[in-house]
Amino acid sequence: MQVRATYRYAKISPFKVREVTRAIQGLPVSAALDLVAFSPKKAAGLIAKTLKSAVANAENNANLRVEGLVVKEATVGEGPTMKRLMTRARGSGSRILKRSAHIRIVLTDEIEIKTRDKKKKSGAKKSSGKKKAHTKATKDTKDETKGTKSAEAEAKE
Repeated sequence: MQVRATYRYAKISPFKVREVTRAIQGLPVSAALDLVAFSPKKAAGLIAKTLKSAVANAENNANLRVEGLVVKEATVGEGPTMKRLMTRARGSGSRILKRSAHIRIVLTDEIEIKTRDKKKKSGAKKSSGKKKAHTKATKDTKDETKGTKSAEAEAKE
């Protein structure tokens, strides 16, 4: 079942909020809340508020368990923009756009929670094929030059 929460008219640019919402998509709710709690951005606080609201909706309205919830979708739409004027040099003015955003989070219990595997540590580093070809070619040329030098040296003797 899907549960959603919406934060409308948030006083922040949607571009700034999208950076954080991309990070929480597909994560379990507990991991998403942790990620948002330790993010230093203003958008993280607004997303945390919306995420907690969606969790509360799931618990109270849909009778879902919090442990099984996953962030299915976290989207940010553009809200209305307030236009202001700032005075500039020589009597001119420039426009200031005060943007707003609509944050929408959809939670579901239908997606299985996947944990990421830990990376295996390997001592040997992989080298590229170009490097091997280059070293092989230089060895061949060195052998050829040695062969010609030794032949020339024999001819002189």
